[in-house]
Amino acid sequence: MNAESQDLKAELLRTDEEFHQLVAKHHELEDRLHELTSKHYLSEPEQLEQVTLKKRKLQLKDRMEDILRRHRAAQS
Repeated sequence: MNAESQDLKAELLRTDEEFHQLVAKHHELEDRLHELTSKHYLSEPEQLEQVTLKKRKLQLKDRMEDILRRHRAAQS
């Protein structure tokens, strides 16, 4: 990731409440996924949770990318 992109993310974390909440939720899901993947065996409900968490993380990432694109376009 280039410095310009990193700068924009840092700026949005400070100034855009939605972006900040999305990033926080993404990290929360990442932490839970890490807990699940560190287990040797996952029960059926845990397997389902893992799949659901991965999908939710992708949705959050897509939304963050939309916000980044919108801000890049506005800067141009």
